[in-house]
Amino acid sequence: MLVGQLATVGMGVADVAMTGQVSAAALAAVSLGASVWSIIVVTVIGVMQAINTVVAHEIGAGQTASIAHTVRQALWKGALVGLVACLLTNLATLVFNHIGLEASVNAEASLYVHVISLGMPAFACFRALYGYTTSINETKPVMVISILGLLYNILANWLLIFGNWGFPELGALGCAVATASGMWLMLLAMVAWIRYAPAYRATYPFTHWEGPHWPEIAAMLRLGLPIGVTYFAEVSAFGAVSLLVARFGVVQVAAHQIALNFASFVFMVPLSFGVGMITRVGQALGEGNPARARFASFVGVGMSVAFSVLSALFILVFRWEIARAYTVDPAVQALCVQLLLFAALFQLSDATQVAASSAIRGYKVTRQPMQIQLLAFWGVSLPVGCMLGLAPDWFAWSPAQPMAAQGFWIGLVLGLTVAAVLLTWSLQRLSRLRAQPAAPVAAPAR
Repeated sequence: MLVGQLATVGMGVADVAMTGQVSAAALAAVSLGASVWSIIVVTVIGVMQAINTVVAHEIGAGQTASIAHTVRQALWKGALVGLVACLLTNLATLVFNHIGLEASVNAEASLYVHVISLGMPAFACFRALYGYTTSINETKPVMVISILGLLYNILANWLLIFGNWGFPELGALGCAVATASGMWLMLLAMVAWIRYAPAYRATYPFTHWEGPHWPEIAAMLRLGLPIGVTYFAEVSAFGAVSLLVARFGVVQVAAHQIALNFASFVFMVPLSFGVGMITRVGQALGEGNPARARFASFVGVGMSVAFSVLSALFILVFRWEIARAYTVDPAVQALCVQLLLFAALFQLSDATQVAASSAIRGYKVTRQPMQIQLLAFWGVSLPVGCMLGLAPDWFAWSPAQPMAAQGFWIGLVLGLTVAAVLLTWSLQRLSRLRAQPAAPVAAPAR
């Protein structure tokens, strides 16, 4: 799962890094388009993650006969969620008209979003099959298909961004075409793998046609929507920062997006631990073993924290090399290096909060993480970021001059810290409560 997650986010890294070699304007267009698109796509990941928990509990309880039906209904849910996401992604481009963008950057970023949105239905259905295969402990197809998707994305970018081998030179639009088509190819590859691999025979979901069963789809949506809102709270805070930073010019936007893009790449490691925790915790609870579920939860949190220490040190030591790998613009490099210091600082809290929230979801508890994330990012990160980054008069503690991107990143560090503390406390309380033996029932009086 880790390799698969890194390969998936590597597509976004390739888009930003390769357009960064064209011009700062092209990089800004892709950065802004990606900031809007990523909000929707990460929310879709959260909404579709309900199948991970449901199938893991069915595996733990030995209810393999019901898994095929669950997967078929999850695919119907994915088709619905993907179409809604496609519509919302296109509507989100209206934001570009109100943040003071240059007309050319606005047009290029909007076209990027319109094209890439065509891959949303395929992506949502892919995530349904992703959750199914990881929850039955089959993670190899996720790795292989994601690596192939990354290689396809890099090749298609090289052909379409720069116009190599006689292909049209599309610039930022080439990134969108490559990514959208890659989503459909990855879905087809996953369907083919499930069709022919022996590991899926006991739970094979494509034995017959089955229409949508709306009560069951609604039940999965009730479980998945709070997860989607949780993911939305975090990624929309980062996306909102990208849009607010846009008023400070191309250099600020480009540096912010590079630092955010690399931090997102590193974040895939604790996120992969989190997906594994949902499976392990769900299977343990399905077996009726809450003590093992608690143990798995805190092993996962510990692994995430240990990795975050290494990633923070890596970013601190190699921040100049990271900036140079993305762009040749000296001004963008210099600002990016400063922002990467904040990225190193929030590694610990970011890894902790995603691990703790994933473990809580393994317990089929999704509303409390949602409430905590909304508080942390919309109640702390964005207000503090606006106070420092924009320095408006209506904040009594605003600095004399706007701190631009740096101010917003300070807000993000504080919000992630609040989320980490509250989610860890919540996991500790929930897992201890579930691990307690049930009180004996008193014998009836004779």
